[in-house]
Amino acid sequence: MCYGTAMSRSQRLLDLVQVLRLHRRAVTGAVLAEELGVSLRTLYRDVETLRAQGAPIDGEAGVGYVLRPGFMLPPLMFSEEEIEALVLGSRWVSERADGMLGKAARNVLAKINAVLPDDLKANIEASGLLIGPGDPVPVGDAKLATIRQAIRSENIIQIAYADENGANTHRAIWPFALAFYDRVRVVVGWCELRGGYRHFRTDRITALYVAPKRYPRRRAALLKEWRTVRGIPDQY
Repeated sequence: MCYGTAMSRSQRLLDLVQVLRLHRRAVTGAVLAEELGVSLRTLYRDVETLRAQGAPIDGEAGVGYVLRPGFMLPPLMFSEEEIEALVLGSRWVSERADGMLGKAARNVLAKINAVLPDDLKANIEASGLLIGPGDPVPVGDAKLATIRQAIRSENIIQIAYADENGANTHRAIWPFALAFYDRVRVVVGWCELRGGYRHFRTDRITALYVAPKRYPRRRAALLKEWRTVRGIPDQY
């Protein structure tokens, strides 16, 4: 790491905490300064700043430093890149998801903004990462809050569904995922009628009822099995 003039002090302190965590034994200030790309004087000053904020850093200049386990710095949990990712993702959700999820995304940004140091807070307020105009909210988004709740609670949902040809069927499905595309939303679930994994566009669900009965398998197991069947990597 090598810090330019634009690098915030909060970012530098966060990186120091992360570097200390990588070293299980005491490491000299010279080694830390080299890894962080700062002067030894700056390193010593930053160590004292972290100690003043409650960081349990043992050691001293000329001997070495070690960070005892379990220390967290809530206001410094995010790097500048991570903050940009959170801002961009939250803005996308606020513009593209259903109303309740959009409101939650805006609340997330407000909560993050409330605990960040001033220099990182300015990054949120002046972020140049914008979400471009998209299509109108897709038909079927009014059902998303209900579907998301059913996924969280692992409840069976009963739906009336019209396929691409307009043919209607009634299904009982075990919903475990919800995919957001620009123009459609898709529920992924195990279909009792077909005895397999199926995908259902929310704009084709004409009626929806959440049954009080939970489905017999855990959501995580269904998701893992579906990914294996579809050949989808775990990060998606």
